[in-house]
Amino acid sequence: MKEYKFYGWETADIKDANGLTPRDYYDILSGIWCADTCAPRMRDEWSVHNPTLGQCSITAFLMQDFFGGKVYGILRPGGNYHCFNVVDGYVFDLTSEQFGDEALDYSNCPEQFRETHFAKEEKRLRYEYLRAQLLDKRPSING
Repeated sequence: MKEYKFYGWETADIKDANGLTPRDYYDILSGIWCADTCAPRMRDEWSVHNPTLGQCSITAFLMQDFFGGKVYGILRPGGNYHCFNVVDGYVFDLTSEQFGDEALDYSNCPEQFRETHFAKEEKRLRYEYLRAQLLDKRPSING
């Protein structure tokens, strides 16, 4: 099995309606994440060497679209939340690599809601762009 670096990759064996796992989505998203999908406050720091930087909330809500479950957030210095997914007891964070070797605490985190996050139009637009790109590249059940 290919080794990944995102949190929860070893146990993220759930499948969506297309038979894809979080690892499959990570592989697809790795070719899509870009400066345009990065949070504006981090855009100057984004690079192909750290593609998950600033991608957490839009990625977590996108994964919620396909897997269900809930999105939770780890409070970060500065008051922002780093978002991740919990689905049927599986915790996975496709964008955890942006923190390098820092160990994040995924326990006792508050649930995050898209209505709150997408109240920022720029974030909603980044989510819609990422979703459109993903749907264009994702294999479907019918082909």
